Amino acid sequence: MATKAEFRTRQLKRLQEAAAETQAASETLMATLIKTTVWQQAKSIGITVSGPFEVATAPIIAAAHAAAKAVFLPRVMPKRQMVFLPDPGHEHLVKSAFGIPEPAYQADLVEPAPDLLIVPGIGFSLADRYRIGFGGGYYDRFLAEYFGHTLTLVPPVMAFPQPDWPVDPFDVPIETLILANGDMIR
Repeated sequence: MATKAEFRTRQLKRLQEAAAETQAASETLMATLIKTTVWQQAKSIGITVSGPFEVATAPIIAAAHAAAKAVFLPRVMPKRQMVFLPDPGHEHLVKSAFGIPEPAYQADLVEPAPDLLIVPGIGFSLADRYRIGFGGGYYDRFLAEYFGHTLTLVPPVMAFPQPDWPVDPFDVPIETLILANGDMIR
């Protein structure tokens, strides 16, 4: 088994090569998402602004706003912490040190627990719902203290029968994986 760093290097290359396939799967993934009970019941969602080889989140954010859901985006903080803040609109986002668009920090607007958290990653194990992210540990730390619903959208390039990376004791499985074929794993 590869180390997490080795897996990330190999997987990031695969993700770039499969970017068009991932974008093509985005519409089906979103269609399945908005039919779920957890989406329909959520009054607030936490979601990232997607990068070029991730599932497109702009249509999901737009659908959440259209459904009168409060939308919260992550912001990285010192000591590898992360908070969720209201979506100020794309034109008002600022770039993080990692180049990721995020809201400006306002302590009084922090949302500690959106009803539904749509969790990003670069690989997901279908056997046990574990994820591997980009390596900062921000989501692992947040998920350790989060008790709402977690869900992720898994295009084919991110789906693995078993984890091809080491799973650590602090890793938190995702509640529901939505696959590009419309299946859900809980």
